[in-house]
Amino acid sequence: MLKKWCSVGFLLCWQVSAAQEPIEAVPLYTQAELIELIKQNTHLERVKADECQLVQDIEARAETMALPSYQFLYGDMLAYAVCVERDVELGLYYMRSAAEQGLASALEQLGRYYDVGQLVQADKAMAITYLREAAAQGNLKAQLRLVSLFNNGHGSPRDYEDAYRWLFHSAVADKKQHKQIEHALSKLAERMPQSVIRRARLPL
Repeated sequence: MLKKWCSVGFLLCWQVSAAQEPIEAVPLYTQAELIELIKQNTHLERVKADECQLVQDIEARAETMALPSYQFLYGDMLAYAVCVERDVELGLYYMRSAAEQGLASALEQLGRYYDVGQLVQADKAMAITYLREAAAQGNLKAQLRLVSLFNNGHGSPRDYEDAYRWLFHSAVADKKQHKQIEHALSKLAERMPQSVIRRARLPL
């Protein structure tokens, strides 16, 4: 008969037999690995693929150690009932905690939620606040959504130059996405003086 044994003090969560012999070890995600999983939006699938064995360690690193990547992961797990009981309010708390520590993915996700009204009431001003912080860190999803909000008449013209600069200087290999960026920048340029556009295009 198999038993599951997890310890917050160790980096491994073992599935062991009654004789306490290790059968399978699932390594805890490194910070770099977890951030990459979050960027690819595969972090919840990874937790499920690991058969929920690391829940205690994830919770400890979110709550006790306050690591932003783990706060974001645990927040998503709570919000979408992945390996834990659903608690949207607590999930948002951890997402916001990760955002307050500057995690770009958390900032982008909260900005998106406030934009479309997912898990929270739609609030374009709050969306722009979060997206602007993520966009400044080079988060392409945030940059595109921020420019889209400006193109739809939200936000302040004082922020157009920064938003244009960030998106203009983004590096994108995908041709379809490159066209999307060109279109978004073209629309935003219609709202900006030519002198400001030239300044925003200057090398960083």
